[in-house]
Amino acid sequence: MDFFETIMFPFKWLVSVIMVGFHEGLSAIGLPEASGWTWTLSIIGLVLVIRAALIPVFVKQIKAQRGMQLLQPDLKKLQDKYKGKTDQLSRQAMAQEQMAMYKKHGTNPFSACLPMLIQMPFFFALFQVLSGISSAKTQGKGIGAMSQEQVVQFDESSIFGAPLSASLLHGGGGGNQVAVWILSIVMILAMTASQFITQKQIMAKNMSEEAMASPFMRQQKMMLYILPIVFGVGGINFPIGVLIYWTTTNLWTMGQQFFVIRRMPTPGSPAAKALAERRAAKGLPALSILTGKKDDDADAAAAAAAVAQAKGQRTQPQRKNRKKK
Repeated sequence: MDFFETIMFPFKWLVSVIMVGFHEGLSAIGLPEASGWTWTLSIIGLVLVIRAALIPVFVKQIKAQRGMQLLQPDLKKLQDKYKGKTDQLSRQAMAQEQMAMYKKHGTNPFSACLPMLIQMPFFFALFQVLSGISSAKTQGKGIGAMSQEQVVQFDESSIFGAPLSASLLHGGGGGNQVAVWILSIVMILAMTASQFITQKQIMAKNMSEEAMASPFMRQQKMMLYILPIVFGVGGINFPIGVLIYWTTTNLWTMGQQFFVIRRMPTPGSPAAKALAERRAAKGLPALSILTGKKDDDADAAAAAAAVAQAKGQRTQPQRKNRKKK
C-alpha cells in the first residue's frame, strides 16, 4: 500500500460506510437491492451527509469571502504603495502588511477554499471505490465497507441502461455503450453548467463595485471559465456514479449560494440593494447586512420604548437646551 493509498484508506471506508448505510436503509423500505436507482440514491445520500456536515465551514467561507471583498480597497492602496518596488525587502514588507490586514479583519484568502479542500478527499475516495468495483468483483472481494455481494450488485446495477461504474473514456460494466456515452455527456454538462452558474451569480449579484474593480476580481473571472473546463475535461474519466456525486454537490452549492445572496448579501452589492428595496416595499426597517441586526439607532429606540412600556411609564421627551435671552 503506497503513501496515497494509506492516506485515502479511512476516507474510502467512511464513504463506503455511508453509502452502504443508505443502501441498506433504502432496501429496508422496499427498494430493490440490486437496482441502480437504489445505489444512485445512496450516492445522493452521501452528498447530503457530507454537505450538511460542512455547513459550519460554509459559514466561515462566506464570512471570509465578504471580508476579502470589503478589504479590496485597502489591498489596492497597499499594492499602489509598493507598486514598482521589486526588491526583497519591499516584497517582504508588503506581505507582512497584508497578513496584518487579514488578521485585523479576521479573514483569510485560504478560508474561501475550505469547503472545496475538505470535499476533495471524499471525492477521490468515491472515485477510488467506484473505479475499483470491477476489479474487486473479479477478485471476489469487497471494497471498503462494501461486501463482496454488494460489490457485485453495484457492478451490475445501471440507470437508463448505463452502469454506474462505467465512464465515458473507459466504458466498462458491460452495459449499453451508447447509453453510457449519452448519460456521461449529459452529466458532465450538468456538472460544469451548475458550477459555472454558481460562480456567475456570485460575481453578478454579490460583489460590491470596489470588489468588481479589484485585481482579485480578474482572477475570479479567470477561474469562472477555467474550473468548469478542468472538471469537464476530467469528467470523461469519471465513473457515472462520481458524476452523479459531483453534480449533486454542485446543485447543493448553487442552492446555498442563492439563499445567501438573497437573504445575506455582501454590503454594497446589487443583491444588497435589492434586499433593501424589498424590505422598504414591505415597510420593514433597514438591516445591517453583515450582522443581520437592525440599525443601532432603531435598536436603541425600540429598547427604550420596551423598557418604558414594561414600567408603565410614558416616555418623556428630552429637554432641549435653550439659548439665554
